[in-house]
Amino acid sequence: MVRTWRALLALTLWASFSSQAAEPAVYGAELEGFDYPWPVKQFQFESQRTQLHMAYMDVQAKQPNGHTVVMLHGKNFCAATWQDSITALTDAGYRVIAADQIGFCKSSKPEAYQYSFQQLAANTHALLASLNIDKAIVMGHSTGGMLGIRYALQYPDETEQLVLVNPIGLEDWKVKGVPFNDVDAWYQSELKKTDTGIRNYERNTYYAGEWRDDYEPWVQMLAGMYRGEGKEIVAWNSALLYDMIYTQPVYYEFEQIQVPTLLMIGEKDTTAIGKALAPEPIRKTLGNYPVLAREAAKRMPHSTLVLFPNYGHAPQMQAPKEFHQKLLTQLIGSKS
Repeated sequence: MVRTWRALLALTLWASFSSQAAEPAVYGAELEGFDYPWPVKQFQFESQRTQLHMAYMDVQAKQPNGHTVVMLHGKNFCAATWQDSITALTDAGYRVIAADQIGFCKSSKPEAYQYSFQQLAANTHALLASLNIDKAIVMGHSTGGMLGIRYALQYPDETEQLVLVNPIGLEDWKVKGVPFNDVDAWYQSELKKTDTGIRNYERNTYYAGEWRDDYEPWVQMLAGMYRGEGKEIVAWNSALLYDMIYTQPVYYEFEQIQVPTLLMIGEKDTTAIGKALAPEPIRKTLGNYPVLAREAAKRMPHSTLVLFPNYGHAPQMQAPKEFHQKLLTQLIGSKS
């Protein structure tokens, strides 16, 4: 496993220096061919009259502190992108459950599914119940932050702490003027996705125009699914998920979050769903994380705000050492 992971990393880093990789990675619709850093298990369950499986990693601490962290990935991320965080947390004594949500990465991508944050929260809750985990720290990044908020609202007694890392959904894009894009339009857009497009979007939106070679494996992770024979079902589920994100705001319920909440925000982030569809004057007002983060922290009753002025959408990936040092000073159960 380690050798395979390092080989993949070496290949994708080499590709980043080349204008065109000789043999670009091709992955299956459930990310077959892309290895995760720890063994992947499958939670089998029925939902909406469909048999589904939810991929997850269950990584145990060598010296357990009795606390579990459940990690919720973002829209352009997978459970594997939590690699540095999983290492830091398990080293600190936490058991970590990192799952791929339905519709993403190594999990099922059904032809028809009524996607909602409530449903994804219920799926995650069922996974934890199957593992006899009755209380957990819920840590969500990007779209996973919206899901984490919904989970904490749905299951407050089972959420020990909520950690939000550059969550999207700190504004209502529809109300601010981002026009509706129907599922068919999202689907056509997703079918055109390439590694160049993914990389340019992430560089400009996530990383304030900067790029590093160690981001490239995550670009190839996504792009590889769109090179494979299953790209249509990948694109279709992605389109359904974009519709969920746009139409199901959590923005209006911040005051109802009753669990301790840690907001960790890279202030150079400019992420906003549908920004490219909005008129230029509106586009300039979207994704203003320095303002959005401070406003959200004021509205969340039990919140702590930690800011990273020099980083963007994924501070846990841009500056893992600094990020995890600050995380562990605030996390319930930490000895830091």
